[in-house]
Amino acid sequence: MTAADDETPTPSIEIPKGATILLTGSTGYIGGRLAPRLLEQGYRVRCLVRSDAKLLSRPWASDERVEIVEGDARDRECLATAMRGAAAAYFLIHSMDSVGREYRERDLEIATSFGEIAAACGVRRIIYLGGLGEDQADLSEHLASRREVERALGSGGVPTTVLRAAMIIGSGSASFEILRYLVERLPIMVTPRWVRTESQPISVRDVLFFLVAALETPATAGRVLDIGGPEIRNYADIMRTMAEALGLRRRIVIPVPVLTPRLSSLWIHIVTPLGASIARPLAEGLRNRVVCRDDEATRLMPRKCLTIREAIDAAIARVESGVVETAWSDAGTMPGDPHWAGGTVFTDRHELPCNATSPDAWRAACSIGGANGYYAADWLWRLRGVMDRMIGGPGLRRGRRSATDLRLGDALDFWRVTAVEPPRRLELTAEMLLPGVATLTLEVEPGSDGGDGRCVVASTARFRPLGLMGILYWYSVLPLHGIVFRGMLKGIVRRAESRAARRATLEAVDHATSADGGHGR
Repeated sequence: MTAADDETPTPSIEIPKGATILLTGSTGYIGGRLAPRLLEQGYRVRCLVRSDAKLLSRPWASDERVEIVEGDARDRECLATAMRGAAAAYFLIHSMDSVGREYRERDLEIATSFGEIAAACGVRRIIYLGGLGEDQADLSEHLASRREVERALGSGGVPTTVLRAAMIIGSGSASFEILRYLVERLPIMVTPRWVRTESQPISVRDVLFFLVAALETPATAGRVLDIGGPEIRNYADIMRTMAEALGLRRRIVIPVPVLTPRLSSLWIHIVTPLGASIARPLAEGLRNRVVCRDDEATRLMPRKCLTIREAIDAAIARVESGVVETAWSDAGTMPGDPHWAGGTVFTDRHELPCNATSPDAWRAACSIGGANGYYAADWLWRLRGVMDRMIGGPGLRRGRRSATDLRLGDALDFWRVTAVEPPRRLELTAEMLLPGVATLTLEVEPGSDGGDGRCVVASTARFRPLGLMGILYWYSVLPLHGIVFRGMLKGIVRRAESRAARRATLEAVDHATSADGGHGR
């Protein structure tokens, strides 16, 4: 047998329509938007997820061309199962919110397995969204980690397309939220020196275009391509553009040399919705200039990208209309169901009758949080949010993806939606820093008489304390529950009954109008 006989033929890198595409990160910010676009282009999408229930809450997940594989990307057998029969694979895993250097080690481990198993399973292409930044010795740990992932993905021999992007601007993106909160809350900003660092932001819609186009452009295989918008600006200029788009006065930015990455991340944590664990690697990365080296990406995949102002305007319009497809907080892990059996579990339940239909009460219950508030004692909720932020928790600033719609896995202020059973039951699990595990369940039940137009709304707070501090915490906040939770129920009832009354008035007017028309008036 000759050496040539030992060589394995290189598979075609062209991906036909109708092929199966493996998508990791499909419950995250980018992956959650990429999946429906791949479906629109005629591909089948196989999603590897930790929680299939979370994915099933996405409107596109019911498409017959969507296949779900539940498991952990760190499990090599699970990866092999997900990759068998896939023509191409997207690697959109990024564990930046892990503790310390853990995210870097975790991502490298997963990427190495991903590249090796893709080769063994005959995957033709791997596509990865990485970070812009010139290859230099002083790269931040965040960007250095992304370079390691690039190399690990290609180590198995599968042609890998790396798209490197800087700040991604879009409704619900972490970058957009940081910019918006800093500009809205701080007319005068004492900032780190990184505000003078140059960046080449790109809109999320342009990122999605390049991710799909790379799959359909064989010439991108095995290439590292920089993608960015048409403008190179420093962060101070971008903040001023955000202020203009929001209709605010010009912001004054004062750079100082004494703010370290650690202090910068704490500053971002306190002022914006992002937690310190995510803010730290981002703050470290902001010191690096992130600008495209060339225009090779747009030469291979022609595209007129949005300017910074156009991208910001589009994001603001989406937020104001309440149509936010995905949010940066979507990628949070789903808290496990507490093991209530065994051990102490404290319970506090309240219920009220409601002269409205169950759907009316359900809509009111699902509107809590975010800009809507909690119907009662909002100052107490805000105080609790501030206290949580000060000790490193998410606080209230994450808000909610949509003002009216909730789906499994959504972040809602310092809660995570862990069960949605319309129009009956909503369960929220607390992600604030607590000496225990807390859930809040809102339930809507038909009235005992079974008649139309009446229901019962109930709230149940459960808390499983961890040690003595947990027990002390429960009894310290218990006196406030009557104000907070019963007040919230009263607000839900008022909102539901108001909706029902408006509908009844409109129906009466329509009926009277119809009657008048019947008499020839």
